[in-house]
Amino acid sequence: MNGRQILLVEDSKKVQGYNKRMLERSGFAVETALTLAGARDFLARHIPAAIILDIGMPDGSGLDFLREFRLTSKTPVLLLTGYSETEDIVRGFQRGCDDYLTKPYTFEVLLVRLRRLLKNAEQIPETITRGQLTLNITSRKAVVGGTDLLLTPRDFTLLQFFVQNEDCLLGAEFIYEKVWGQWMAEDSQALQNAVSRLRKKLCGCGYIIMSDYGSGYRFERDKQ
Repeated sequence: MNGRQILLVEDSKKVQGYNKRMLERSGFAVETALTLAGARDFLARHIPAAIILDIGMPDGSGLDFLREFRLTSKTPVLLLTGYSETEDIVRGFQRGCDDYLTKPYTFEVLLVRLRRLLKNAEQIPETITRGQLTLNITSRKAVVGGTDLLLTPRDFTLLQFFVQNEDCLLGAEFIYEKVWGQWMAEDSQALQNAVSRLRKKLCGCGYIIMSDYGSGYRFERDKQ
């Protein structure tokens, strides 16, 4: 993830061009998409720090796109749209947006909202607890019931990624790019082996890593 990279999903070339120029002047790297298909293509290969998304797109609703996106990612999303009725705003938050800004707007307000989203996203707690599992982000130790799991640095990073995306279905290639920092290519066995190791160590903690064959993995509460 590039902490300064923003994906701007907007079908108006005029609005898109203006916001791109102003965001770049403010120090951001900006990628653009004029369609939802273009946004999906970019997100299949990259993880931006935040997304600025319009609702009325030529190939579908930004709200439907957001609901779909929230199944696999918690990346901050700011809805920037002309839909200004109360029910539109409520629906936007129900679908998973982190902030909602209506047109017309000033760039100064957009910039303040965006910076606040990024700041909130960076505030990672020192420890994260899920059931009997506790992750210490500072010392990079994972403990279940008082016992150190003695994870390798890579396995800890993978477990932290799962925990921070609880209940999200994460594709194998997406996980590999995020945790290994490169394309998975033919090395899918490395991820499978790492997940297998974590499953054994997490046994009895109250959470499990589920496989959705052909789609990916999901970290969720053990319902048994």
